[in-house]
Amino acid sequence: MERAIGRGTLFFAVFAIVVSLGCVRLGFWQLARLGERRAMNAQVLARLSEVPRPVTDLAAETAVRFRRATAVGRYDFDHEFVLTSRSRNGSPGVHVITPMLVGAGDTAVLVNRGWVYAPDGMRIDLALYHEDTAAVVDGFVEEYAVATGPVSTTSVERAARRLDRDSLAARLPYPLAKVVLVQRADSGEAPAVAAGRPVRVDPPPLDEGPHRAYAVQWFAFALVGVVGTILVVSRDRSRAAGPRAEGRDAR
Repeated sequence: MERAIGRGTLFFAVFAIVVSLGCVRLGFWQLARLGERRAMNAQVLARLSEVPRPVTDLAAETAVRFRRATAVGRYDFDHEFVLTSRSRNGSPGVHVITPMLVGAGDTAVLVNRGWVYAPDGMRIDLALYHEDTAAVVDGFVEEYAVATGPVSTTSVERAARRLDRDSLAARLPYPLAKVVLVQRADSGEAPAVAAGRPVRVDPPPLDEGPHRAYAVQWFAFALVGVVGTILVVSRDRSRAAGPRAEGRDAR
């Protein structure tokens, strides 16, 4: 008895179904990522809506990222530096990182004072962006980086590729607090330009990202695979049925 479908078609059908199942799995994975993104957005929004607390109090806690915080002290402009390769709206630039001496002046909190345009993403004249030495900063907490690799840049003395606490502490004559404070008060690009100071850094965008679109794409690929398999198998069976029908007619 002849097979209803050919061996090649059978292999194709099995392969297509396996790929389609994989696409379905990836689609559900993207939906799970979407759920995680929504949960993260809700957490960030809740933390940014909290009543600000002194950053020195938060430094002893865990899970402090994006919590509202304040700091009162004086800037040490002699030891400030830039965080390189920080773009804003497609333009290259840097973040200005300034130590703020708090309390008795024996500990510093690194304050991210904002973004400044730099054509090479590395060099600016820091003196042009000094603010009052005595300052009150209102912002949110950021954590130090955990990535590995060199921190310093060979071509720019007062620059860093990332905020690594141990490496940066070796540059400074005083201990560093365990968290970074990102300044947010008096934010906005127009006020910054008018005042001649860095543009304050925004929290991450609270959007859902591309996960929903990716999930739809993966489910669409799975549907194409299933429908394509059905069409190929149906065509192969029709072709196989044709000669059998002709043989019966001849008898």
